[in-house]
Amino acid sequence: MNASLPDSGHPAGCRIEIETRSPEQTEAVGAWLASVLPDGCAVALYGELAAGKTCLTRGMASAFGARRVHSPTFTLENRYGSPPRQLIHIDLYRLPGPSALPDLGWEESFDPGQGLSVIEWADRVQDLLPGFRVDVHIQHAGETVRKITVESAHPDITLPVPPVF
Repeated sequence: MNASLPDSGHPAGCRIEIETRSPEQTEAVGAWLASVLPDGCAVALYGELAAGKTCLTRGMASAFGARRVHSPTFTLENRYGSPPRQLIHIDLYRLPGPSALPDLGWEESFDPGQGLSVIEWADRVQDLLPGFRVDVHIQHAGETVRKITVESAHPDITLPVPPVF
């Protein structure tokens, strides 16, 4: 797997690119993210169907002790771990529209005392995302290859250089 800090005009520590070659490596990236992001941070996931959003989330949830993770497509939210250190997994694929978010307790999911939140299909509520977040774009780059770009959306979130997975 390759990891780099691209010369993109962003300050160092604000954007990283990682290439994975298996679902296990994508999960390892998720576990690493869960270990370096501050409590209260939201992770906005972007990518087409089957890009690896749930795979990355599975890795994040493993850092919270979860052994079995599935996308909350019908329930919209799953929680792994317990406050103050838990992962709140939100899947907006079936969201009827942003107006349904208050019924989900949307704002409460981003309380720093809750842990981390990860939002699949974040593009569906782009204007309502919390500012204290990182944006993660996952793209197909081959049959099993994924290009993962992680970018801080907040000046207080610095991304360390990722290890070799």
